[in-house]
Amino acid sequence: MRKILIVGAGQSGLQLALGLQSRGYDITLMSNRTAEEIRSGRVMSTQCMFQTALQHERDLGINFWEPHAPDIEGLGVSVAGPDGQRAVDWVGRLRGHAQSVDQRVKMAGWMETFAQRGGQLVIHGAAVGDLDYFARTYDLVMVSAGKGELVSMFGRDAARSPYSTPQRALAVAYVHGLGPRPEHPEFDAVRCNLVPGVGELFVMPTYTLSGRADILFWEGIPGGPLDAFQGIRDPGEHLRLTLELLERFLPWEYARATKVELTDAGGTLAGRYAPTVRHPIGRLPSGGLVLGVADVVVANDPITGQGSNSAAKCAASYLESIVSHGDRPFDGEWMRSTFDRYWETAQHVTKWTNAMLAPPPEHVLNVIGAAGSLQPVADRFANGFDDPSDFENFFYEPELAGAYLAQVAAGAAVASP
Repeated sequence: MRKILIVGAGQSGLQLALGLQSRGYDITLMSNRTAEEIRSGRVMSTQCMFQTALQHERDLGINFWEPHAPDIEGLGVSVAGPDGQRAVDWVGRLRGHAQSVDQRVKMAGWMETFAQRGGQLVIHGAAVGDLDYFARTYDLVMVSAGKGELVSMFGRDAARSPYSTPQRALAVAYVHGLGPRPEHPEFDAVRCNLVPGVGELFVMPTYTLSGRADILFWEGIPGGPLDAFQGIRDPGEHLRLTLELLERFLPWEYARATKVELTDAGGTLAGRYAPTVRHPIGRLPSGGLVLGVADVVVANDPITGQGSNSAAKCAASYLESIVSHGDRPFDGEWMRSTFDRYWETAQHVTKWTNAMLAPPPEHVLNVIGAAGSLQPVADRFANGFDDPSDFENFFYEPELAGAYLAQVAAGAAVASP
């Protein structure tokens, strides 16, 4: 039986551990926190998982919260005009529903499931020296903890990392009491509100420790008016500032947020990081090799909501690469090819995310604007969150965007009476 060590108990590490465990591998999982510490701690993310990523969980039978989490059936975009009103406002329908489950709920539950199924769970904050010791007794060591000392083993891939500094200041609040949007109240949707030159607000339904809730997620351009959460430690002050900025920049969202309250004392989060692609293989002092997983090696800004989706897709890809490799050594050549296989998917996420961080060119504004009157454009943009590779076909190049919009407009004209 092959022995594998996975360091990090997030979406990718736990999904991979449970998947390998179900295939008969001897898995050790290292986490710096217990399940109860995770459950009672601060929120960790603003996850919204789309159809493909959710299916990876279903395939492993670990979609425990799917019956409880709200089904997200659409994704809408609003653009704030200079008069404080919406210059653009539309919603696209998803082919398959998306869902958001608070990672405190999911990660704690998955850790307990892993242990109940006989997995070896080690609660220890691993350092490079620890891995150097452990690596000698395992066939493969993988690092899926995206922060801390271990990440320093994986060098930055400058050719794939155009940004060297954070491009957004992030601020999250989980709330109860958010009213429905009057537009399309019959189904749940993620709402992306764009404030040109200032930043973005994302509003998404979620399932948390206390049941149904909503996430208010500001992404502010550094140095701008939304970059105001650094140093705020009091959750109530964090929420007050969140609402103050809503009232100032997005009055249509503030109108349904006047009665919100935090889900719990751990329901806020703020921070920033530079989007970075790293080389996938880390070398230990003794010469041993470790493989980076998910956001250890491909960390995108959350502006496109791809973090948990990419983690699930990476875990699924690595699982298949490990199982298909049989009893052969997990050497550097295999590690490189395993990452390259995942990069075939991840490269589209990185390209799209980095594009969305930059000021939009005219043809992108045309696509977003046209979606307000051409429903097929709105639907295609929304479903790009599940399969970002489709943006290659109509989003990046002015000629492709123009041809696509002309084709859809012509079809709409023929269809109209």
